[in-house]
Amino acid sequence: MKGGNLKKGGTHLRQGKLERYWFIENQKSFYPIKALCRVMKVQRSAYYAYASRRTYRKSAWQKERTAQVKECFQINRRRYGSRRIAASLKIGRTAVQKVMRRENLKAIQPKSFKPQTTDSRHGLAVCANLLQDGTNAPRARGEVFVGDITYLRLQDGKFCYLACLQDKFTRRIVGWKVSSNMTVQFIIDVFAQARQRGLIGRKAIIHTNQGSQYAVLQYRRLLYIGFRQSMSCKRNCL
Repeated sequence: MKGGNLKKGGTHLRQGKLERYWFIENQKSFYPIKALCRVMKVQRSAYYAYASRRTYRKSAWQKERTAQVKECFQINRRRYGSRRIAASLKIGRTAVQKVMRRENLKAIQPKSFKPQTTDSRHGLAVCANLLQDGTNAPRARGEVFVGDITYLRLQDGKFCYLACLQDKFTRRIVGWKVSSNMTVQFIIDVFAQARQRGLIGRKAIIHTNQGSQYAVLQYRRLLYIGFRQSMSCKRNCL
């Protein structure tokens, strides 16, 4: 309420003296306690007793609030913090934070989901880079294709994977697929999709990184018949 109208403070607190004590506690750095007690219509001695915790006891209202917060916390398997509990119970977040501190309720922090990435440390045979230094630059469509896999973040915090194959001359995506798992069959389907559309010419170069999905024999067999496989160096896109 810093910078606001102190006289209007009482209109925002209708839950009883406990809320008024909290208000005074939060605002005493900005206004005199005497003025705050007068506006909140509480005895200064009562506030000081509350502040020193000499005579303060939980009210029925506070016991109910504490029980609500603890129940919400347990129902949600201790994964809800003050923000989500406040939204669920439709009460102020500050009140929830006070209860959680007093009851030592600490939300479990879930482990962040890490998307799988292509692994070039596989020990499989790799191909030469046929596009290095501009060699074999495409002069028409259907001659050179580049493939890659990336991940897409979902609303629930997890990821799915997108594989695509692009004609380097036209920059057209000739094949793509989304999957929850990054498997060899995943990229095989992308290549097969482009072939079925008749978009890959004979002896075309299929260029990718050195990821294990592109280096396994199952995938490379598809390229042995009529195509040339090319791989970039590590930490190099071409």
